[in-house]
Amino acid sequence: MTFPGPASLGLVYLVSEILLSVTRRSRGDGIRQDRSTLRILWLVIMVSVTLGVFVSFEVSETAFPHRILARGVGLIFFAGGLILRWWAIVVLGRFFTVDVQIATDHELVESGPFRYLRHPSYTGVLLAFFGFALSLANWLSLAVVMVPIFLAFYRRMNVEEEALSAALGHSYRQYMQRTRRLL
Repeated sequence: MTFPGPASLGLVYLVSEILLSVTRRSRGDGIRQDRSTLRILWLVIMVSVTLGVFVSFEVSETAFPHRILARGVGLIFFAGGLILRWWAIVVLGRFFTVDVQIATDHELVESGPFRYLRHPSYTGVLLAFFGFALSLANWLSLAVVMVPIFLAFYRRMNVEEEALSAALGHSYRQYMQRTRRLL
C-alpha cells in the first residue's frame, strides 16, 4: 500500500491555509492584537518544514526503520489534525480569524471541541504537523519540524489568551481553569 508522501501532505496543508488566509482575515470592527504572531508562524513553519525535509534526505543515520509504517501513521495524524482544525474553525464561525482579533461583540464559544480544549484549532494543526513530520520517517526531522513550530504556536496561544482574558474577563479566566490548552 502506498501512502501520500510528505510533499502531498504539505501541499494539502498549504492550500488549506492559503484558503483561510484569503477568506478569514480580520476585518471591520474589532481590535487586532496579533503582535506579528501570524508572520512569525509562517516564517517558522516554512523554515522548519524545509529543514525537516532536507534533514530527512541528508541524515540517514536518524531514519526510522519502518518508513511505510511511519507514513501510514503520519497520514492518520495529519488527517485527524486537519479535521480537528476545520471543526474548530466551523464552530467558531465569524469569530475565527487567521490573525488575532477580538470582535467588539466577541463571545466565549464553549461548544464542539471548545468544551474540552481552549485551542482545538492549534491542537489540530500541531497534530497535522506531527503527522507530516512522521511521514518524513526521520527522528531528527521530527525534532526539527516540531520543536520550533510548537514554540511559535505556544507564543501565539499566550498572545491570544491574553487578548481574550482582557476582552472577556472573568468568564474567560474561568473557562481557562476548566479546560485544557491543548490535547
